[in-house]
Amino acid sequence: MKSSIFDVFLFIKVFIEVMLVIIRKMNLKILNSKQRKKIIEYLKEQYGIQDLRLDYVFIQRKDKIYLLSNKLKDFEIGRLYVNSLGVYFLNRDRLSIEGSQIIGKKAKKNVVELDKKQIEKWVRGEDVKAEGDYSGYVLVKYKNDFYGCGSYKDGMIKNFIPKDRRIKT
Repeated sequence: MKSSIFDVFLFIKVFIEVMLVIIRKMNLKILNSKQRKKIIEYLKEQYGIQDLRLDYVFIQRKDKIYLLSNKLKDFEIGRLYVNSLGVYFLNRDRLSIEGSQIIGKKAKKNVVELDKKQIEKWVRGEDVKAEGDYSGYVLVKYKNDFYGCGSYKDGMIKNFIPKDRRIKT
């Protein structure tokens, strides 16, 4: 059975309406352009990014920021319940693992490149030593991949990988 363009459009519209229902049910807040700009400016300053375009809807639940497709903003919502929505991006000023992967390649400062032994410790949830000109939150990188964000102080990077996402040995 072939789907018409109308059927595809209707499916997409219903899907987006369901997503917006989820937003309302979960007591989420869609951030306005001023709030999004503040987050983007912080990220640009902290990580030395010249041009950062995040064409997403920013959703806030408590202190966490999630990113959703920008197409969601054009539709009305009803009711539904789910546990999670979107890509977890930011908790206050600290990027999630996915957040580090989204902006990492554009970052020019506060990026710590770890060696093999250090990244093995990092993915197990351990803090790691690092020397350099870093301040505050840093992106953790190994080769071409980003592994999240840590807090740099006195030559150590504090690990924030959640226990359920750590590699067990």
